[in-house]
Amino acid sequence: MDRNPSPPCSDAEEEEGDAVGNTVYSKHWLFSVLTRLIEVIAPAEPDPAASPQGARTELDEEMENDICKVWDMSMDEDVALFLQEFNASDIFMGVFAKSKCPRLTEICVGILGNMACFQDICMSISKDENLGQVLLQRLCDSDSPTLLETSRLLLTCLSQPEVANVWVERIRENPSVYDCVCFIMSSSTNVDLLVKVGEVVDKLFDLDEELMLNWIKNGTCQSVGPSVDDSPEELPDFKIVPCILEAAKQVRSDNPEGLDVYMHILQLLTTVDEGIQAIVQAPDGGKETWSLLYDLVCQELCQPDDPPIIVQEQKTVLASILSVLSAMFASQTEQEYTRMRKSKLCFSVLIRILQYMEGCGKRAVDNSKESEQEETGRTEINEEDFHLKILKDICCELLSNMLQELTKENTLEGLHQGHLNEQTCSCAFQNLLPLYFASVESFLEVLREADQTLADNLEKRFPSLKVP
Repeated sequence: MDRNPSPPCSDAEEEEGDAVGNTVYSKHWLFSVLTRLIEVIAPAEPDPAASPQGARTELDEEMENDICKVWDMSMDEDVALFLQEFNASDIFMGVFAKSKCPRLTEICVGILGNMACFQDICMSISKDENLGQVLLQRLCDSDSPTLLETSRLLLTCLSQPEVANVWVERIRENPSVYDCVCFIMSSSTNVDLLVKVGEVVDKLFDLDEELMLNWIKNGTCQSVGPSVDDSPEELPDFKIVPCILEAAKQVRSDNPEGLDVYMHILQLLTTVDEGIQAIVQAPDGGKETWSLLYDLVCQELCQPDDPPIIVQEQKTVLASILSVLSAMFASQTEQEYTRMRKSKLCFSVLIRILQYMEGCGKRAVDNSKESEQEETGRTEINEEDFHLKILKDICCELLSNMLQELTKENTLEGLHQGHLNEQTCSCAFQNLLPLYFASVESFLEVLREADQTLADNLEKRFPSLKVP
C-alpha cells in the first residue's frame, strides 16, 4: 500500500452544499471517517483485533486508506479549516491518549502538521496548552515515523513568528524534550528523522539563546524517555555535543543538507563561551569534534579535483565547520590534535577555498559583463556574495591564527610536503593583508629561518612587508 494514497474522487458536486469550501471533497465523507476514527479509539464492543489491554494495535486496511486520504486532503486550506471547525484536534487528542496503534498516531500527528501550515490554524493549535503538552510528549514515542511527523509539526510552528515564542517557552519548561531529542540524535539511524530533529534544534537555538544555554548546561536531569509500554524509561545522562556529533556522523554520507544543519548547530554553540567550553572540555578534550570536522574539510568538501564552483554549493557548511575549528583553535592551541596538522589544514584546504572563491568572483564579474540582469537576479547574486564573504572572513581568521602558531619545524614540513610555496603564500598574504598584518609578519619571520629565498621573493611581491 502507498504510504499516503491520493485523495479520492468525490461526488460532492452532486449534492449541493456537501462540498468542503471550494473543493470537490465531501463533508459527509469526512464526517464518516472522523466518526469511524472515534469508534476506533472508543469501540462500543470488544474488537478481536484489539490487544489484551483492549486497544487496537493495527488499523484495518480500509480505515488506514481513508485516514491517509484525509492526511493528504488536509494540505488544502478549506479542508484544514473544516477539520478545525469539526474539532478534529480533540479527536486526535483522544487518539494520542488511548491508541496503541503507532500508524494511527503517526497519521493524526501528520494531519495536524498539515493543518499547522496555515497561520490561523497554527495559532489555534499553539494556544491549546493541553494539545501542546501532549504533542511534546510524542517526542518520547518509540515509533520513528511518529517522531518524524512530530518534529515536522514542531518545526512548522517554530517557523511561524506569531507563535514561535509560545513553543520555545513550552519546550524550555519541559526538561523531557531535551532528553528525548538527545536520545534521538544519539541513537537513531533514521536519516530523515535525524535531519528533521536537527532542524528543530537549529531553529530553537537560533530563536532563543537562553534555551541553548540551558541545553548546553543540561545533562543531569533524568526524565521520561521512549518506551514501548506504560512504564517510563529512564534515559542516560546526555550531553548535547556528543549527541550532535553522533547525528552528524549518521547523516554525513546520505544527506548533505542534514550535515549542513548539524554543522550550523555546532556553530551556534560557539557563539557563547559556554558552548565553546562544552566542545573543548568534553572527556576527550574535543578531539572527536576536531577529528570529524577536520576529516570533512580535508577528505570530503572542496577537494582538489572539484571545480571551483563547488565552493558556491558548500559555502554554508564550510563556513560553519571552519568557524567551529577556528573557535576550537583559539581556545585550545595547546592541544596535540591542533598542533599536529596545522600546516596541512592551513594551506591545502584554506588556501584552496580562497583560490576557489577568487575563481567564483571572476566568473560572476564575467557573467555580469555578458548580460544585463534583472532586479531579482541582482538580489540573489548579492546574497550569494554575502555568504561567500562570510566564508572568506572565517577562512582568513582561522588562517591568521594558524600562521601565528607555525614553528620553524612546521614550516619546514610544509615546504617539504609542498603545502608551502610561493603561490600558496602569495594567496594567503593577498587575502590577509592589511587586516592581519601582524600574523603575516610573524609568519614571515619564521619563514626567513626556513627558506630565506622564498621570504625575499614574497617581500618583493608585497612591499609593505619589507623590513625597514
